[in-house]
Amino acid sequence: MSGYKCAAEMMARRQEAEAGRGWREALRAIFSIDRRSPELVMSQYVALTQQIPTLYLVLGINVVMLSFTHMRSTPWWLNLALPLPLLGVGLSRCHRWMRWRGVAVELEVAIARLKSVVVLVGVLGAGFTAWALALLPYGDAYAQCHVEFFMAVTVVTTCFSLMQLRAAALLLVAIMFVPFGVVFLTSPHPAMVAIAINMLLVACAMVLALLRFYGDFAALIVSEHELIARQQETQRLSDENFRLANIDVLTSLPNRRRFFAELEATLDLAARESQRFAVALIDLDRFKTVNDMHGHAAGDRLLTQVGLRLKRLSGEGLFVARLGGDEFGVILTTCHSQAPLQEFSAKVKQALSGPCVVGDRLATISCSIGVAVFPQAGATSEELFERADYALYHGKQAHKGELVVFSDEHEVRIRRAAQIEQAIRTADFEAEMWVAFQPIVDVRHSRVLAFEALARWDSRELGPVGPDVFVPLAERTRMIGQLSEVLLAKALAAARHWPVSVGLCFNLSAQNLSAADTMSVVHRLVRQSGLAPSRIEFEVTETALLEDFEVAVRAIDELRAMGVRVALDDFGTGFSSLGYVHRLKLDKIKIDKSFITDVERSAQAAAIIKTIVALCRNLNLDCVVEGVETEMQMQIISGLGCHHMQGYFVSRPVPGDGVTRLIERITANAEALREGVAL
Repeated sequence: MSGYKCAAEMMARRQEAEAGRGWREALRAIFSIDRRSPELVMSQYVALTQQIPTLYLVLGINVVMLSFTHMRSTPWWLNLALPLPLLGVGLSRCHRWMRWRGVAVELEVAIARLKSVVVLVGVLGAGFTAWALALLPYGDAYAQCHVEFFMAVTVVTTCFSLMQLRAAALLLVAIMFVPFGVVFLTSPHPAMVAIAINMLLVACAMVLALLRFYGDFAALIVSEHELIARQQETQRLSDENFRLANIDVLTSLPNRRRFFAELEATLDLAARESQRFAVALIDLDRFKTVNDMHGHAAGDRLLTQVGLRLKRLSGEGLFVARLGGDEFGVILTTCHSQAPLQEFSAKVKQALSGPCVVGDRLATISCSIGVAVFPQAGATSEELFERADYALYHGKQAHKGELVVFSDEHEVRIRRAAQIEQAIRTADFEAEMWVAFQPIVDVRHSRVLAFEALARWDSRELGPVGPDVFVPLAERTRMIGQLSEVLLAKALAAARHWPVSVGLCFNLSAQNLSAADTMSVVHRLVRQSGLAPSRIEFEVTETALLEDFEVAVRAIDELRAMGVRVALDDFGTGFSSLGYVHRLKLDKIKIDKSFITDVERSAQAAAIIKTIVALCRNLNLDCVVEGVETEMQMQIISGLGCHHMQGYFVSRPVPGDGVTRLIERITANAEALREGVAL
């Protein structure tokens, strides 16, 4: 039993010790500054900078009044010498706290000043309490009541002024009301005792109110902090959403939306201040080749590197954005003459001059730039962008890799193109479109192999319009399918009257290959033509393949399944022609006329042609050279091993009713053709 008793006693002592420790910790928490909540500490400090000066002023007035009422009944050293130092300290602190109003401080400084308040409340409270109680033996009952009133007013004022600093307020209540209660509750005067009881009750009520107020104050600060934190998080998310909505994720450049917002703002400022600025569009040359050969991941890496290089150019007067794909937009606000534009072009070319890492190899890139200058090129953001886009398109067609500034000449072309576009939208294709035929000849055996069908348009409104003008417009207006249907039907109808040994070549555009309805029409027309499919050959350009290579491959496979032949036109103009030859099922390659132009002067051009001819021979493909215009060109090409030719030297395109006569003339003049005499 004694063992159980000892264990019980030990447990009881442990519980008492823990209870005592709990009370001590609770008291320590009440009378300390909670540095775990920086927001609460700073709120306490800000509140006290407003309230402590008032507290010291009220306390000073009370001290002066109490000293005045005891002036005649109290020794001078007690009435003046004792309170004056305390009053001086209070006034000095009052002056300091007034200077600290509205001045931001660090957390540690605020904590130190709050601690000093608690210490001074203890020191000054004890000092004034001792001084007030020392005055009690002097003076009459009225003077004693004034002491009691002084104590009560001081406590009430201090509690209300220090409610945000619980430790200081409770400390002052304890220092002043404990001796106050002891002295006045033991007074022989019943009135003094009654007043003391009332004041103690008031003190208890004040302490409860103080604790409740402090709890509400702390909860309010925490709630306010949480609200601010939520608002900051909401603002952060809003800012992040705004950033994501205006930033291109791949390159970290501003995106298309941000570009047009900046363009509108720049336009408004330039219009108000009569300033010039320029809109430039940058398009990477042969970017799609990288995607086709190395995949979209490699293309994304290339765009990322290009974006980083262009981003370095951004700065004062230069805003760079990615508009989509491989197109970038630039706003130049410092372009008072042509020189800044040329300088900008040089900077872009220099930035892109170094090779980029694409997959496991290096890729060299270049770009074309189209520029429109405000106000010459347009008065609205839409006009400026469209004209910069036109300058870019014109540059890629005629001046690839160069800077092209939109000019009056381009404006004339745009208006002409608009007229042609309007005319082609209302044209009667069946009545206005016709087909010319240019022969492809085997000069070694002096015979016509096939005729290439070439589109012609005699507009009722505009007269003759060249195919180099209306075919791109038909593609841009999505009318190429309708146009191809009419032209193919006419070409097939004309070919029915030719010798069975002569074939028909017809060009298909990128939109023809990618449009399922157009390809369905092509299949139907071929079946209904009555021609042997082997006599029909469809030519596709590398540009058509660039649009969507996989779709083009499927379309070509479907054509070959019908029994028709497929040729790759304009071979050698594209970066990845060899890649296409490797992956496509082709019957023929047509060497682009750009190589023929220089073949008489350029050994390199001749070497390229010889290489392509050897490639075709090794792959068992037919090879045709386009653009043969002189006897010398024909002889050189024949000497390089290629005998299938097409060009003005053989014959210009002729209408359908002239094909038979042309075949007869070529056959009759076989000897002349072999000797290099133009027909």
